[in-house]
Amino acid sequence: MHISLDQFEGDWQLARIIEDRRNDIEGRLSGTATLTRVGPLELHYAEEGELVYGQQAAMLATRRYIWRGFEGEHAGKIAVEFEDGRPFHVIELDRLMPDDDHHCDPDFYHVSYDFTRWPLWESIWRVVGPSKDYRMISRFERV
Repeated sequence: MHISLDQFEGDWQLARIIEDRRNDIEGRLSGTATLTRVGPLELHYAEEGELVYGQQAAMLATRRYIWRGFEGEHAGKIAVEFEDGRPFHVIELDRLMPDDDHHCDPDFYHVSYDFTRWPLWESIWRVVGPSKDYRMISRFERV
């Protein structure tokens, strides 16, 4: 199976679980993620959903990223950047279960993607640092 940047374009139903191990709290987000084409090799990722974190009142949560594809020897990879263009991580689409790391001193982020049930897919983040210790599982399904 070969997945390309183009196949992510469009709307996705998003379900997320956050397992906060430091505070022994679970969070749940239900919402949507939309990837919009802005250039031949660029999608803008925007997610919005309702987040319930522990016993707190529900709140609106949003995230925005830039997904950039490559040509040539790096084709099959997506560079995920923060909204301001700073590098975040890389998704290697030639692997069904790619992973990558991101260091944001003093915290460490590790992501694993799972494309084995495409077009259902998920990302699993493990985040550790002096004040962070959580696992975040996000599941995406075509709308």
